[in-house]
Amino acid sequence: MAEVLTSLILSGILLGGLLFYTVSQRGAEDNRLNKKPNFIIILADDIGWGDLDANQLGEKANNTPNLNLMALKGLRLTDFHSPASMCSPSRAAILTGRYGLRNGVTHNFAVDSVAGLPLSEVTLPQLLQRAGYYTAMIGKWHLGHNGPYSPTNRGFDYYLGIPYSNDMGCTDKPGYDVPQCLPCDSYGPHMFRLKTGAHEGCYSKTALPLFENSSIVEQPLDLWTLTEQYKSAALRIMHHASQRGQPYLLYLALAHMHVPLAPPLSPDAPTTIRPPNDEFYSASLREMDSLVGAIKTASDDTDKDNTLIWFTGDNGPWEQKCQYAGSVGPFKGKWQTSKGGGSAKRTTWEGGHRMPTVAYWPGRIPANTTSLALLSGMDIFPTVLSLARVTPPSDRCYDGIDATNILLHQEHTGHEFLFHPNSGAAGKFGDLQTVRTGKYKAFYITGAAEACGGETGRQQLHDPPLIFDLEHDEAEETPLDVKTPQYQTVAQRIARIREELLWDIATDKSVSIADYSKDKSAAPCCDPLQAVCRCHRLG
Repeated sequence: MAEVLTSLILSGILLGGLLFYTVSQRGAEDNRLNKKPNFIIILADDIGWGDLDANQLGEKANNTPNLNLMALKGLRLTDFHSPASMCSPSRAAILTGRYGLRNGVTHNFAVDSVAGLPLSEVTLPQLLQRAGYYTAMIGKWHLGHNGPYSPTNRGFDYYLGIPYSNDMGCTDKPGYDVPQCLPCDSYGPHMFRLKTGAHEGCYSKTALPLFENSSIVEQPLDLWTLTEQYKSAALRIMHHASQRGQPYLLYLALAHMHVPLAPPLSPDAPTTIRPPNDEFYSASLREMDSLVGAIKTASDDTDKDNTLIWFTGDNGPWEQKCQYAGSVGPFKGKWQTSKGGGSAKRTTWEGGHRMPTVAYWPGRIPANTTSLALLSGMDIFPTVLSLARVTPPSDRCYDGIDATNILLHQEHTGHEFLFHPNSGAAGKFGDLQTVRTGKYKAFYITGAAEACGGETGRQQLHDPPLIFDLEHDEAEETPLDVKTPQYQTVAQRIARIREELLWDIATDKSVSIADYSKDKSAAPCCDPLQAVCRCHRLG
């Protein structure tokens, strides 16, 4: 009898322990699913699809080992596109989920721009901030630097970075560029006559500023230490948010790979120990990858299974920068280049907007996967909000799609149609005259950006449009014959959907209009009494 009773007691204890374990495990799983995820959005500048080693497996370069590892343990998106082929419009679309014709930002803001992204627009960080997220941005903003247009007034709790591109101001130790710009101290009344000569395109009147929140802390900043400053700030933000147990958004908009390049070499080192010119870009690419690796490691060490890292770019390589420009891979835009000029940044050829893109989230995104889904940087907005369980305002139209099922469940249905806005090479800024559907891409207008050496191609309107089959012609070399049934079917479909979208935008009451006016007093200036606004307030 005692043996039976003992057996029953032991069985009860074992059953109770098993039940407790099952309930606790289910509770832990529920807590994991209910816990709001962290988001790290890393946006490279002027980067090429071919700059990611994982996109060109036949090549022997080893410039992006950390990104390669993220792709191996995550998802590589091979048909992912920047929303525009130049800085400000691309960034505005990423943060609002809307085409430039809706959000008002169709071309770049200037050093002396008075305004920025229209205040009527609602940004991703604003919505996450309201939902309890800590929101931080590091890097290039380029959506307005004055008053209400600055990052800390558009949803970010913290900001450290440059208000626009890293070539829009002089520095004391210039990086590598074409043309090569002079140090700030070299500019004076005797130098302005050179502006149209060897140093055309160099900024001389205002030094490049570094902002922390709404204050300038260094002007000119030091390009050669900028990466370390960004890394230290990013790691600090992640660590403090983890300690607080607060979900966070970290938007890291890198200076890489925009010129001037400042790879990890001493600018004072003798030229004999510097690498050849064609190695500067590779060295900068490796530095960028190392920074990404440091972010990944910190994320893995703090909240690995609850953090999505999404790496992509704002537009393609700036070809006129010659040896300091990246690789478009196989997307060479040969139809255009055969007629003169470049086919990357500022154009709507694939090299201008197809981005190297990796999404990494251990335990949530299946490892070593690839998606051919047609996606855009505009999709970051609805996807992140969906994962954060935040509903966007219903008083406006959005152009991005929720890519959650593509990221987490290996679905492959992306945009049925995706439009690429004119970005400076041809046509009116922002107009949607290039259309993608499935494997087909139609051009109603073509034009080339400036190539290395200064060559450009003339603008051409196309009626009927040029249509390329990207599945068989990724280099965009030979358009379809307009007389074929294949062409006629695709052209009719594209014309119909383009007309519908343009009408939708024309009647959209939520459309914003950006103020592109300029004023010399709007340029960031730490100390107007000093040459080039020089000051140094870093501790």
